[in-house]
Amino acid sequence: MLAELRTKSQITLPKSVVKSLGLNEGDMLEITEKDGIIQITPVVVYPKKYVDELKSEVAQLKKKIESGEQAVYSDVDSLLQGLEEDNEA
Repeated sequence: MLAELRTKSQITLPKSVVKSLGLNEGDMLEITEKDGIIQITPVVVYPKKYVDELKSEVAQLKKKIESGEQAVYSDVDSLLQGLEEDNEA
């Protein structure tokens, strides 16, 4: 597919690409260039506060795992079985 570079360095993504990727107006796209190749990648941007809170939760969970306070499952089936057992108790 071809896209034309327009004034103000703008391009229009082909409708089929937009539809295929489920893109909407306002979605963020990361533009990178390497060795003359331009790559456009859809990205999600989260507020720093949210990322910081998530990092804190992960750190707390790691401590619980290390102390044995948090159960660890080897696969999804084991996790689901553990959840069922917790609900029955």
